[in-house]
Amino acid sequence: MSHNHVHIHKHEVEGKNLVFSILLNLLITLAQAIGGMLSGSLALISDALHNFSDVLSLVFSLVAHKLSRRKASIDQTFGYKRAELISAFVNAMTLLIVAIILGVEAVKRFFHPEPIQSNLVIWLALLGIVANGVSVLLLQKDAEHNLNMKSAYLHLLTDMMASVAVLVGGLLMKFYGWFWVDSVLTLLISIYLIFVGIDLLKSSTKMLMLFTPEEIDIKAIVREVHRIPGVGKLHHIHVWHLNEEELHLEAHLDCAEDIKMSEFNDLLLQIEVLLFEKFGINHINIQPEYKKADPKEFIVQD
Repeated sequence: MSHNHVHIHKHEVEGKNLVFSILLNLLITLAQAIGGMLSGSLALISDALHNFSDVLSLVFSLVAHKLSRRKASIDQTFGYKRAELISAFVNAMTLLIVAIILGVEAVKRFFHPEPIQSNLVIWLALLGIVANGVSVLLLQKDAEHNLNMKSAYLHLLTDMMASVAVLVGGLLMKFYGWFWVDSVLTLLISIYLIFVGIDLLKSSTKMLMLFTPEEIDIKAIVREVHRIPGVGKLHHIHVWHLNEEELHLEAHLDCAEDIKMSEFNDLLLQIEVLLFEKFGINHINIQPEYKKADPKEFIVQD
């Protein structure tokens, strides 16, 4: 079986940005939790709870990031490259759990509103906006290239938005006495978190289950490869993401003629270039065959 891969530039995630974001969120969590209890603001307490989930998710993301950089070994032939996918999955689950808890509490508080110390809410919301805003900027570039970093980034982005909502609510409570706004804002935050969490959960689950990426059309791959002279039939194809950086393909290739190994290497190189340039596949594993007695009509089969 012939195997090869294309070397590509990898975006290096800055682990120190994660560490700084963790420290910032610990500060916010403590300040908002104490402030929420003193002021009586459920929105502020919910923001503190969300921040605490951020801390846990960021720590998990940092550990996963460190693990994913470990080298492969005899016992772990892929290393820990999928650790960040597991982290993204867990972070998505925590987002959903936090969102449900906040939503339930918001509904309860809506029917039993309580006076709230709006000044404290306003100042702590401002603190949350600034601190989370800095963290969002630190992770923004990494989030564009890495699902694990994206999950951490989304945690921080949604919490910054939550702090903005809490600030608006604090101002409305201060100047108009609309204490019910606290519950409504909390409910809106929880609904948004549910949508974000579901989307992230879907993405990470598909990768963990080794589903064919949505952007990959296997039938198009077959059509393109079949145009190369010397190719008989490409079959038994599997395409999957190992992680955000590596897109793998394995398949059987029935050669049109009984060619030498050196000739197959030339043929394989053409296929590799085609698959990388047109489909972004950078790890290719192809088993050469010639008139092998197995079904060739199956494009995809276990």
